[in-house]
Amino acid sequence: MKLLVTGIGGQLGYDVMRQGVQQGLDVHGTRRRNLDITKEQEVYHYIRHLKPDVIIHCAAYTAVDLAESDKKTCWNVNVEGTKYLVNVAKELNIKFMYVSTDYVFGGLGEKTLVETDLPCPKSYYGLTKYEGEKAVQSMLQEYFIVRTSWVFGINGNNFTKRMLHLAKSREEVKVVGDQIGSPTYTHDLAKLLISMVQTDKYGIYHATNEGFCSWAEFAEEIFKQSNCNVQVRVVSSEDYPVNAVRPKNARLSKEKLKSNGFKSLPAWQDALERYLSMLVKKEK
Repeated sequence: MKLLVTGIGGQLGYDVMRQGVQQGLDVHGTRRRNLDITKEQEVYHYIRHLKPDVIIHCAAYTAVDLAESDKKTCWNVNVEGTKYLVNVAKELNIKFMYVSTDYVFGGLGEKTLVETDLPCPKSYYGLTKYEGEKAVQSMLQEYFIVRTSWVFGINGNNFTKRMLHLAKSREEVKVVGDQIGSPTYTHDLAKLLISMVQTDKYGIYHATNEGFCSWAEFAEEIFKQSNCNVQVRVVSSEDYPVNAVRPKNARLSKEKLKSNGFKSLPAWQDALERYLSMLVKKEK
């Protein structure tokens, strides 16, 4: 199986690439310097030349706050870039997987969100990811759309690394406590995605590590597991103003994943423990 992974400079794309190689697949990865997905002809020629069996589309504009002002770039990457990839995938009959996000939902209430719930994004980033989803669904008869949340991985920046950095100089940090979701280790998610594309169980899925928590609870667990003596002051979203609205409810149901025979990802606390251990090894 020849696999093309877009966005290998990001957290998830990096780990999907690694997992594919470890599993002995013929994996090819792209980042902007060798494939600009916002250029249709470049996408067309690259993929026609490579002729992959599967595309896992991890590349995305993910600067959530900046997207509120840099709308053109965000749209070109998340919507137009996705359309260009899907067009070629359709022409060459290539399996296609689109990685999406909890930001496609409105984020209200406390209901666990299922795949058939109607998206209602409140941020521009969320809007573009939903438009990407719609492009995939309208252009392909068979596809994988996988929504995830709160990712952390070895490559790139994330909430866990930011908390560890703050712990070096602070005794207390303010973290919002009214946004609930599932921290997701890209190493675990990548293994699932590689497994999924080797099946014909197409559709929309939610995939995160098991369990829910607030960002404040996530921070507390980070400090606990890393033996950092830092206090977490819980604040509301309103007390921590940002440009883009964050979903307060990012509780994604994984029942469809399980009912289709895919193995559940480990609890987020277990994932965090393995991730912190990996960070320590990397620093040595």
